[in-house]
Amino acid sequence: MNKPSYKVWSMDEIRRIPWNGYNAISTFSGCGGSSLGYRMAGFRILWVNEFIPAAQKTYLANCEPYTYLDPRDIREIKPEEILTKINLARGELDLLDGSPPCSSFSTCGRRESGWGKVKQYSETKQRTDDLFVEYIRLIKGIYPKVFVAENVSGLVKGKAKGYFLDILQAMKSCNYRVRCQLLDAKWLGVPQARLRTIFIGVRNDLHLDPVFPKPLPYQYTLREAFANLINDVPPEIYFNNYAIYKNWQRLMPGEKSNKNFNLWRTHFDRPCPTVVALGGEVSISSVTHPSEPRKFSIPELKRICSFPDDFILTGSFPQQWERLGRAVPPVMMYHIADTVRREILDKTRR
Repeated sequence: MNKPSYKVWSMDEIRRIPWNGYNAISTFSGCGGSSLGYRMAGFRILWVNEFIPAAQKTYLANCEPYTYLDPRDIREIKPEEILTKINLARGELDLLDGSPPCSSFSTCGRRESGWGKVKQYSETKQRTDDLFVEYIRLIKGIYPKVFVAENVSGLVKGKAKGYFLDILQAMKSCNYRVRCQLLDAKWLGVPQARLRTIFIGVRNDLHLDPVFPKPLPYQYTLREAFANLINDVPPEIYFNNYAIYKNWQRLMPGEKSNKNFNLWRTHFDRPCPTVVALGGEVSISSVTHPSEPRKFSIPELKRICSFPDDFILTGSFPQQWERLGRAVPPVMMYHIADTVRREILDKTRR
C-alpha cells in the first residue's frame, strides 16, 4: 500500500488552488472547517452565515476577500437576500452547504431532554433542534443544483430517528434526490475518529444520484500527524486537578476512563478519538496527550482536526479548542466536496 505522508496544505497553498468553476455558499459556518474543505477542492465560497461572534472573528481572519459573512440569526435571513448578494438567480447556485448546530442530537449530550427548548450553545442561548427547518427553507428558496448537510451521528440513533426521517422527507419534497450516509473522518485522511451524518441532495432535473467518497485504504495516527510539528505547549494545559492526573496515570495509552466522562489517554499509533467542543475547559475531561499529563496544545489540535498549521485562531485557549472541536475537519470535507464536483457537477456540463 502506498500511503502518503500526512500533510495539510498551508493557507497560502489553499489560496493558490485554481477555481474549479463552481460557486458555493455555507450556512452555520463556524470557524470555516467546511469552507476550507471546499476551497481545497477548488470551490469559491461566495457567502457564509455564522451567528457566534467568536467564530465570526476566526472565519474572517482566514477567508478570501470576496467571501461575505452574514452575522445574523439564520431565522432572519431570506433566500432572496442571499441571491441578491451573490448576484445569482434562483436555481443558478452550484452548491449549498450547511452544518446546523448538532448539540441537541449528540450522544454526548442530554438529547431529547433539551428538544424544543432554548439552552446554552457556545456563547449564546438559542433553540438548536429546529435549525434544519431553516436550512431546508433556504434550499427551497435558493434551489441549488446540489446541497450537502452535516450533523452528528446521533441524529440517526434512538429517539432522534424521528427527526432524521422528517428531515429526509422534507429535503426530498424540495424536488431533490437525497441520500444520507455515516462517514468517519479517520477513513477520509483525518487522524481523528469522527463519525458524521452527511446528507447529499441532487436536484431532480439533473438526473443524477448523490455520490459519497469511498474510504481510503489507510488511516493516519497521532505519531504521523505530529511529524515535524513546531509545538507551543502552554504550562496551564497540564492537569492541575490531582484526581484527574491520577486517573490519567492509571490509564494505558488508548484507554478511556470509567471515572471521568470523556477522559481519553490517546495512543501515538492510532487516530485520536473524537475531539469534543468543550474539551478545552480546565474542568472538563477530554482527549489528552498520550505521554504527558495534559490536554493537547492548539498546534497539535490543528493537526488532529486537519487544519493548516498557519490557520489563524482567535480568542482564549478554550475558545480556540471549541472552534476546532465544533468544526467539520477540512480534509474530510475536501473528499466530500471533490467527489460532488467530480461525480455530479462535472457531469452536468457534459
